[in-house]
Amino acid sequence: MAFDPTQFWGTDYYKNPPLTDSMVAEAEKRLGVILPVEFIALLRSQNGGYTKGFGYPMTQRTSWADNHVPLDELNGIGSPETPLSGHNIFGRDYFAEEWGLPPNQVLLAGDGHWWLTLDYRKSPSPSVSWLDTEVGEDVPVARSFAAFLERLRSSAEFD
Repeated sequence: MAFDPTQFWGTDYYKNPPLTDSMVAEAEKRLGVILPVEFIALLRSQNGGYTKGFGYPMTQRTSWADNHVPLDELNGIGSPETPLSGHNIFGRDYFAEEWGLPPNQVLLAGDGHWWLTLDYRKSPSPSVSWLDTEVGEDVPVARSFAAFLERLRSSAEFD
């Protein structure tokens, strides 16, 4: 099943403003990264929020499950002045300090105990990682955000 961006988004509870080129430029400048074009494309249709409920199939067990990690929400680009507002990648610095996250991450989703991240530790082109701060997991998920999207499945497939 190929990824269908028109079937990705659920509700927009926190109502981040529509994404603009200047918001992307500001985020990349402040975070010191180049965000994947596929991530930006998703945020252009809805700037963060809840998804329709997905899982990414895993061959390695994680603290979440034997066979997948969740993607029920995706952070967007909110205001840098209110980094802890809902679904906002600017919360990264606060959460990294609060939860002891490794450097060079952009937080895609999570609750503090666990995170899905764009992981820039090895390259300016990020991979996707699973971090569980409670049990010390740091697990590679996908080689790129594009590869991550291609293998997403409905959460119902993992029930």
